[in-house]
Amino acid sequence: MAKIVKVEIYMVDLQPSVLRTDAIQSFESQQTPFVTITDSEGQKGTGYSYTIGKGGTAVMALLRDNLIPQLIGREAEEIGGIWRDLMFSIHALVVGPISSLALAAIDIALWDLRCIRANQPLYRTLGGVKKSIPMYTTEGGWLHIKTADLVADALDAQAKGYSGSKIKIGLPTIAQDRARLKAVRDAVGVDYEIMVDANQSFNLAEAKRRATILEEFNIAWFEEPMPADDIFQHTLLASGTSVPIAVGESMYSLSQFKDYLTVGGASIVQVDVARIGGITPWMKVAHLAEAFNVSVCPHFLMELHVSLVCAIPNAPWLEYIPQLEGLTKTGMQIQNGQAFPSEKPGIGIDWDVAAINTSKIDVHSSEVVA
Repeated sequence: MAKIVKVEIYMVDLQPSVLRTDAIQSFESQQTPFVTITDSEGQKGTGYSYTIGKGGTAVMALLRDNLIPQLIGREAEEIGGIWRDLMFSIHALVVGPISSLALAAIDIALWDLRCIRANQPLYRTLGGVKKSIPMYTTEGGWLHIKTADLVADALDAQAKGYSGSKIKIGLPTIAQDRARLKAVRDAVGVDYEIMVDANQSFNLAEAKRRATILEEFNIAWFEEPMPADDIFQHTLLASGTSVPIAVGESMYSLSQFKDYLTVGGASIVQVDVARIGGITPWMKVAHLAEAFNVSVCPHFLMELHVSLVCAIPNAPWLEYIPQLEGLTKTGMQIQNGQAFPSEKPGIGIDWDVAAINTSKIDVHSSEVVA
């Protein structure tokens, strides 16, 4: 056991390498808060989270003013206790994205530190269920992309061994969405999976209408058809369509997932390790989903999620969206459409410290005073 003696926080504002649009927003920047924790033996662990566009400064303020000071002197191995104590210290702010994103950066850093101290990769520390995971790609399916380019990207992914492609939907008419999906299905054939994502843009009536065309093309799942906090309407939709309903990226607590699973409102759980508050609650959601015999297909953060999905039995796919280009020395290992978790100690991300140091802003540290 070793006590926490220093915590540094900083942020990097990442610019996506490609334009990313969906039915409600354009992904123009990624403000990325980081936390680095040092223990009394000199070992360090690094964690991070993210915001789409704005909000990173709010996460940083919560870390700096409320959470980081509580870490000094705590036993670094007591990850579950630290997470719960921090969560209750800001109880008036939970459940919500700002608090979850702040807790996640700390929790991920502590897991990184634990794995480094144990000389074990994260996926083995958490269970070590499998050595690789099939991938599907979202990067070529954004809403602004022309149909011909959607088809070309899906064919390219199929040739590389990917299991499927996700297509954003939510164009003004159902005919426009149908034409895009038909073109991709005609090109890739019946054995290649197509997922769709509406990004919470429909009401129940419109979601039912769109679901009819999704059944026509044997769509793998209908993601976030309606606002994520409307469990009742998702349950109604799920009971009236053969297309699996996927939710989770816009949910921030174990209890929210429990409610969806209990009433049958979700066939696919897309828990996001940053938005749920870190690895500690992510694993609880994954095990809860397993108890309901429901699959976990996490949202975004593929560089970290690859280790998590390889630690559980109920994860069939990992989403391909590169996030950390420019901040790592080596990217995630992908071969023939399969992603492989790192075998190195820690969370499996090969940080480029020099690149981060030249990009980081809003730096703050707290440490033991001698």
